[in-house]
Amino acid sequence: MLTSIEICAGAGGQALGLEKAGFEHSCLVEIEAVACETLRTNRPKWNVVQGDVHNFSASGFRGIDLLAGGVPCPPFSKAGKQLGEGDERDLFPEAIRLVSECRPKAVMLENVRGLLDPVFADYRAGIIRQLDKLGYAAEWRLLNASDYGVSQLRPRAILVGFRKELAGWFEWPVVSRLKPPTVGELLYDLMAERGWSGAEVWRSRASYIAPTLVGGSKKHGGPDLGPTRARKAWEVLSVDGKSLADNVPEAGFSGLPRLTVRMAARIQGFPDDWFFCGKKTAAYRQVGNAFPPPVACAVGSAIRAALFAAAQLELRRA
Repeated sequence: MLTSIEICAGAGGQALGLEKAGFEHSCLVEIEAVACETLRTNRPKWNVVQGDVHNFSASGFRGIDLLAGGVPCPPFSKAGKQLGEGDERDLFPEAIRLVSECRPKAVMLENVRGLLDPVFADYRAGIIRQLDKLGYAAEWRLLNASDYGVSQLRPRAILVGFRKELAGWFEWPVVSRLKPPTVGELLYDLMAERGWSGAEVWRSRASYIAPTLVGGSKKHGGPDLGPTRARKAWEVLSVDGKSLADNVPEAGFSGLPRLTVRMAARIQGFPDDWFFCGKKTAAYRQVGNAFPPPVACAVGSAIRAALFAAAQLELRRA
């Protein structure tokens, strides 16, 4: 079993994907109490550390197989001011510090699509240079969640790095040949479970995958599906994106249905038995800010394959 530590673990989207890919989590660091509660509720045996990454030391995990994390997105998001390194929430410097402390075999960091914009070209290159000085070869890549079975547009910037002696074995995951289900196909059973007579018609209208779910931050937003542009995209899918529902539509419901937290979680690729702690707003933010587990699994599996191939070669040489 390969081992990992994860920073900014949130509600466990990346952790779930990496677990499925064959990684055992030695430690998960998360600052939000409600997200830590979610992690502990679903995986009581995980070593969940609640606290600020600035105050976390990885020295005790030296030689770990993987350091992973979905560092905060607001510094690079088009929905914000894109202040980058000028934003106090930028944790890439802390991630580099942790790499230097624990010297993992591989690194995997995830962020929003905006990080790949030209305005951040020097910033991205700077991260690659810092990792190079530490002895790692790293690369940025844009991955779309819908290419890995997730019923959502959700392009993400992914950085994967390896110790230079291991770097030659890694190949980015292959895009799935199967199209993800439409929102209607994915959520029909939930929409119909309380006898809503319009569920069948709704399924036929919700005939595309979802736009990117937006979790927002503590400073802005609530339990809704994003700004005006996103809400219009949801309306095309016959979904009211102005707020979230406490429950699925009843038998006599009319109008556009709203999503529940469970529906949003399924769109993100979470299994239905993954429970989100906290009230609706807190639970939805955990969902909306998550890294889809299927994408994390795809990248994690590719990292695992590279580490395994390198280890096999080392054994043959010995």
